[in-house]
Amino acid sequence: MLAISAVTGGCGRSSSGDDAGKSTAAAQAKTAKDLVPEALRKTGVLRVATSEGYPPMEMYKKGTQELTGVDPDLAAAIAEKLGLKVSVTNAAFDGLIPGLQGDRWDLVLSSLSDTEQRRAAVNFVDYFNAGGAIMVKKGNPEGIKTLDDLCGKAVVLAKGSSNLAIGEKQNEKCADKMKITQSEDAPTGLLSIDSGRTVATIVDSPVAAMYVKETGKYEVLSEQYDAGPWGIAIDKREEDLRDAVAKAMEELMADGGYKAVLDKYGVTANAVPEVLVNTKPWK
Repeated sequence: MLAISAVTGGCGRSSSGDDAGKSTAAAQAKTAKDLVPEALRKTGVLRVATSEGYPPMEMYKKGTQELTGVDPDLAAAIAEKLGLKVSVTNAAFDGLIPGLQGDRWDLVLSSLSDTEQRRAAVNFVDYFNAGGAIMVKKGNPEGIKTLDDLCGKAVVLAKGSSNLAIGEKQNEKCADKMKITQSEDAPTGLLSIDSGRTVATIVDSPVAAMYVKETGKYEVLSEQYDAGPWGIAIDKREEDLRDAVAKAMEELMADGGYKAVLDKYGVTANAVPEVLVNTKPWK
């Protein structure tokens, strides 16, 4: 999901988070496998964290605890390009980056916005473009059309997300302040709309569209806010892994694997046009 959760500093960082250029090794490598760090090559497993509850990006297969969606599927495709097995873990959203920095996993692939704030701690290989959209109960009984219409209303927003930031920024402009409730994730936020405790939320646009389609209980407004790239997060100290993932994305774009993942979930329009690292072309 779009997110701006706080990130803490770390040691041993060697470059700016805005550095998107290829290293010499990356420029010379024939395949993504050539760039896999030795420590990771020895374990043979790419550890990936995501936060379930945001279809079609991250969700469980019906009736199971098996993770599926754009992010788990893309993680598996990247691991295959790296010659590694993949292990995808469901984790609390606000613990994703701290877990990455604590070496609990190698990548975070969970609809994370590639923001300047985050790049203080991680590098991103971007893979998706989207923004936040307002969701309301079907029929839109409050007649909400824009962010301005949320002023004075009870609104629920997922904690740690940049959708929360969108709402809080709007609230600063409101003469009649919103009553903002923070939920753990989108599904619990929608429950508060169902119960009448709140009247609207802001959810990542492809996620909102999926909930509307699957439940028939909500409407999503067409305008997107703070639209921009989402990225695969890699600890800034792991520049070799960053280049390996970027190279894997390059290969997936070339052979159609990337498009196949997006096509499967109906989000091809959200594709990035080329390999981007920290929002810049990887050249």
